[in-house]
Order: sequence, then structure tokens, then C-alpha cells
Amino acid sequence: MHVLITGAAGMIGRKLIERLVRDGRIGERAVAQLTLQDIVEPSKPAGVRFAVTTRAGDLSVPGEAAALVADAPDVIFHLAAVVSGEAEADFEKGYRVNLDGTRLLLEAVRMRKYNPRVIYASSAAVFGAPFPEAIPDDFHLTPLTSYGTAKAIGELLLSDYTRRGFLDGIGLRFPTVCVRPGKPNKAASGFFSGIIREPLAGEDAVLPVPDTTRHTHASPRAAVNFLVHAALLDGAAVGPRRNLTMPGVSVTVAGQIEALRKIAGDRVVSRIKRKPDAIVARIVGSWPERFDTRRARELGFVAETDFAEIIRIHIEDELQGKIAN
Repeated sequence: MHVLITGAAGMIGRKLIERLVRDGRIGERAVAQLTLQDIVEPSKPAGVRFAVTTRAGDLSVPGEAAALVADAPDVIFHLAAVVSGEAEADFEKGYRVNLDGTRLLLEAVRMRKYNPRVIYASSAAVFGAPFPEAIPDDFHLTPLTSYGTAKAIGELLLSDYTRRGFLDGIGLRFPTVCVRPGKPNKAASGFFSGIIREPLAGEDAVLPVPDTTRHTHASPRAAVNFLVHAALLDGAAVGPRRNLTMPGVSVTVAGQIEALRKIAGDRVVSRIKRKPDAIVARIVGSWPERFDTRRARELGFVAETDFAEIIRIHIEDELQGKIAN
């Protein structure tokens, strides 16, 4: 099986690569070839037992997507995107990458005339207030950010290209992935990870929103599991509604902090510094707080059950079980 990953140099892309290298297969099908693409050339993984091709390129540039699908990859994980805060700050770049790049990739598949499984990384940002208490999959798409708008258009394109038989698409609306390892990025949601990651590493973290802010989270480990599971889903079981809201843990910032306190203590929590940011608060405030993910769960998607579990996964996967004093 040939697997293509766009956005392969990003955090989720790297973790997905690690999973595929470790397992060597998706379900019962062995991975024979892996193509990795991003705006910067992804690193070739160590210990790989199959062919790996890496490529630097911009999906919004004509010809890039066609080159990627020339060898007809069986499974395509489309993760490439400009994150929410950057897409809001740079309108043209956000739409060029998040919308034009997606459409050119789908068009390249259509022109190649074959029917791969395409897993599209969407976002809960496709929904917009006012919200019900818990948002079902079929809640109307009324995004309140440019990032969410591009993702919503991508979902519609994915569904239509699937309906027409050009590809076999599954769209995954990710909750906020937390705790993200590494350095902060420009996502408006980045502080959700920062207020856990930095204190655990012995550094101060900035909290730009009120403690009452509620959001839904899933770990990087869960996010990779979502992607792999989506590659295995029976399209007939999914039906025509091809975009699914992923499960996660709905918790307030105060709840995050309390979970951190119970695991790491008051000294670690004291490293969180409150510094209100009206722009970040506005963007995050436009996002939903809770989801009704019964449909995804019925199809076999699984996430954490409480935020403390998410913190423990970060400590285990990224900190070798150690917390900075």
C-alpha cells in the first residue's frame, strides 16, 4: 500500500509517520511506500522498512498536487494547513493554502482517475455561535473565522468529490489537540497546550483567556488514532455524510489547571501567568464548547475520558515520565 501524507513536517504528521513506521501497516494492509510532503522537506524517519520519498512543495502551486498523486497513492492523509491564528492574520495566505491547496489536491486525484481513500483534517471551527448545549454532526456550518470557513468549504468539496466517485473521502473535525509538544505555533488555541506544556517543563506560560473558557480536547495520541481508524472505515457504513466530529474531553481552563495541580502540584501551576488578549479571546469564544459525538463513537472513534489522562499521556510520550521542579 502506498500512503501519502501532506503536512508531514507538522506535529500530527510526524506522529502519524512514527505510528506507520512502528506498525508497518494500516489494518491488514502492509505499507510498501510512504510519500511525505510539506512546505519544508520532511525528515526521513529512522528505522523504516519500506520505501520513503520526501518532497518540499506548496500544494497551492499548480502541478505540485499532480506530482504527488502521479503514482496513485492508496491512502492520502491531507493534513497541510495554515493554522487558525495565522489564517486570521493573513487572509490571502490562509485561503491560498487551506482552500486552494485542498481543491488542487482533490482535482489532481480526480484527473488521475482513480479512487483513493482521502482523510481530510478538518476542524470544529467549521461551526459558529450561537450553539446548542452539545453540537451534533449535522449542526449548520456557520464558521466565524477565515480558517473555519476554508475548512467548511473543504468539507463540502470532499463530500461532493466522494459523491461523484472521484475519491473515497472521510473528513475529521478535530477538537483542539492538546498537549502539543515542541514550540508554540500561531494557532489561537495554542495556549491550551502552553499552560500545561511550559509549566511541566519548568517554564512560565501565558493564559490569554478567562478561566471559565470551555473547550474540547484530545491528545496527539488520540488524533493519530483517529487518522488511522479513518483509513480503515467502511465507506458504506459512513454513508453520504462524510464529515465526522471527533470525540474529546470538554473542560474549562480552570478544569485544566486543576488537573495539572493534582498531577504536578501548586509550584508547577504557579508558572501560569494571566495576560488577557482580546483577539485570542474573540477567536476562541467563537468556537463550540461541547459536541455530541455519538456517530463517531458508533463508528469506532475513541478519545480520552478526562483531562488528567491527556496530561499523563503528554508526560509519558514527551517527558519520559519526568516533571520539572
